[in-house]
Amino acid sequence: MAGLIEPAAMTRRKSSIMLILLLLVGLFIAGMWLMSSLNLTFAQRAMSEQRQQQIADTFHSNLERINAHHFLMEQNTGALARIGDLFARQKSLSGRDNIAELEHSVSTTLRDLHDVHGGGILFQAGGYRTAAIGVYGYRGNTAIHTTRRETGFQNRDWYLRLQPPAQAPLPEQSAKPYHWTAAYYKPQIDNVVISVSTPIHDRRGKVIGLAATDWQADEVIRLVSRVRITPGTFSFLLDRENRNLSSLAEAADVQHAQLLMEAITRLQLPRQPATQPVPENLTSRYPVSPMQSQVLQVGEAEYVLFHAPTEAGMTFGIGIPQAEIDAVLAPMRASNFRIVAIIVSILLLLSGLILYLVASTLKQLNSLYTDALTGLPNRERLLLDLQGDQPATLILLNIDAFKEVNDFYGNQCGDHVIRELAARLQQHVLDTPCWHTVRVYHMPGDEMALLFPDSPGRSELEQRLNNLQSFIKSLTICWQGEQIPLQATLGLAATVQPDGSPLASEQLPPSANIALKLARLNKLNYLIHDPAHRMRETYEQNLIWASRLRTALDEKRIVPWFQPIMNLRTGHIDKFECLVRMLEVDGTPISPASFLPIARKIRLYRQITLCMVDQCFTHFAYSDMQFSLNLSCDDLLDTELSDYILQRLQDPSLAQRVIFEILESEGIDNYQAVRQFIDKAKALGCRIAIDDFGTGYSNFEHLLRLNVDLIKIDGSLIRQLDSDPDARTLTQGIVHFAQELGMQTVAEFVHNDAVLQQVQLLGIDFAQGARIGMPAPDPHCGAMFCEQPGLA
Repeated sequence: MAGLIEPAAMTRRKSSIMLILLLLVGLFIAGMWLMSSLNLTFAQRAMSEQRQQQIADTFHSNLERINAHHFLMEQNTGALARIGDLFARQKSLSGRDNIAELEHSVSTTLRDLHDVHGGGILFQAGGYRTAAIGVYGYRGNTAIHTTRRETGFQNRDWYLRLQPPAQAPLPEQSAKPYHWTAAYYKPQIDNVVISVSTPIHDRRGKVIGLAATDWQADEVIRLVSRVRITPGTFSFLLDRENRNLSSLAEAADVQHAQLLMEAITRLQLPRQPATQPVPENLTSRYPVSPMQSQVLQVGEAEYVLFHAPTEAGMTFGIGIPQAEIDAVLAPMRASNFRIVAIIVSILLLLSGLILYLVASTLKQLNSLYTDALTGLPNRERLLLDLQGDQPATLILLNIDAFKEVNDFYGNQCGDHVIRELAARLQQHVLDTPCWHTVRVYHMPGDEMALLFPDSPGRSELEQRLNNLQSFIKSLTICWQGEQIPLQATLGLAATVQPDGSPLASEQLPPSANIALKLARLNKLNYLIHDPAHRMRETYEQNLIWASRLRTALDEKRIVPWFQPIMNLRTGHIDKFECLVRMLEVDGTPISPASFLPIARKIRLYRQITLCMVDQCFTHFAYSDMQFSLNLSCDDLLDTELSDYILQRLQDPSLAQRVIFEILESEGIDNYQAVRQFIDKAKALGCRIAIDDFGTGYSNFEHLLRLNVDLIKIDGSLIRQLDSDPDARTLTQGIVHFAQELGMQTVAEFVHNDAVLQQVQLLGIDFAQGARIGMPAPDPHCGAMFCEQPGLA
């Protein structure tokens, strides 16, 4: 064995430690910079929230002002409606109409309603006179002008706009319904208006006409132009048909204002929910019309839109340049940079002093190879001692269920157990004859190592292992008055292996570790590393396959192949099963049985599933064919993966053609989580199939607890239908059971005509297999080849 550490080696290690300390100093400075950045971020967030609160207050006050104006307009319209009610009742009592008096009343009312540009009362035929008649007034420069409208206006565009939607529910007669129109051009006053109308009823509650008032577009623009937050702020009001009435109409830069108005119109805010809801504390003031925010990019300028629906069904909003919102933060950033620069300068000086002190301390250290917890040599010392070609035997001792000890009693107890085990194991080595030269090491975690300076025969090795097992079983460690019994698993490797072949000293730790893991796998107390186990070859093959699989993923050589599925009712191919393949560099396909187990071990299985989902969804996006994807229970329990799949299924035309096949042979433990995914997928239009039905022990429990649509009968039953009566009987029972539950069936492994004939006789709905078509990289070729019209 190697002796003590030589001075040259110590010097190299001191240099390494100094380098590490320099890196730590760098990380410390980087950490301070990060903390400063976080403080700046916090301050910016606080100021940003204050800014948002200011914006919200301004927005809500203007929204309330607009809603108040809406309310006033409705009240004005209601005043005209009451005049219409009064004249209609007088007519019904006296039988005499008085149009001149009606015109005078309309003119007088409009003169008192200063917020109304125009308005009128329109009676339907039979409502006031035999023919339809209406009186309309509008505000001129100095007076109210009234006109009389005779029959024929019912079919005019402006009159139809005043009518509420036919599908609107009939309100109670006691509550006046109000209908707001979209902005439209009114030729009588040569201007754009928004009108609000309400029906006029007779005594029996029948609608005999309506009253309407007009809100002129210029007045709308003046009303919404009062918002002032930053110099570049603008405001707008969108009617029900997304027409934009904006303060931008009065902007000096007409071209830029036009671009902004067009961009706002394209957002279709009245028809679509906003993508960025404002924090709840900013919307709670006005819960009926919650404020939303939306980013608007116009050229190189970015704006933040804040908008909400008004009580009249319109959309009020303001737009603020993002640069003007952020402008208040610039001085804070400059100040923070100066502070950080000063702190970093001071830290550099202090770090230099710390490095000098550490360098001086390192000169006084005798060894860097001692474990701080136990005082034993550590793993680095073991690797140093194994340098050379001397015979040696290494035993790794790993405490069983040590994680449970830590979890139940705490880390302090775990550390106590490790210290006690180290001390007593070292004492046991000293007390055992012929073991005085054995060295004990504390490896990472709960693992100990014993290094023997020889490599005896198998009998002697087993005696040593049994000795250690007896020692561990007799060992009891107390913690706070409680006894903690210990058990351990041992793995041994020697430079002379059981078959007589040599093993290099530096290979002892990995070989002993392999033996330890294999002992755990086979539930043995100990195991001696033996080339006959071929574990090293297995590890090597796993590493090779892992490298090939990663490379294939990087080079996009994980691809779907498509196996056709025939509809036995029509004889046509109407769906495909998507099966994963890994392609060699030369294009040779590799079966998933060769790489999926490795993918699970090295955590690449999710990437393969994502790769398959993306490629299959893209491949069938513009096709009318159905296709199925295999999902394991692990896939369904992976929340991030299942959420991604559901997100990709938002297109109904795609989702309705997707079938997810859940592997029946895998145990389903968490039915609630699996059923949750199934319910969400089916709500989007997908269908669910149980794959390999007939191989697991809980088939019927799956069908009863999971809402599935198809049963795929396993090939182990189907392939024997033409020769095994028991297989036919069992398959027939499955088919009848599925039919009772309203499920369809698919026969797998239909490999010849005889089996296909039996599948048809049993009433199975679909078939796949070699007789129908083998998996291929192009589904279209397989579909044309497999068409069987005669089977319909």
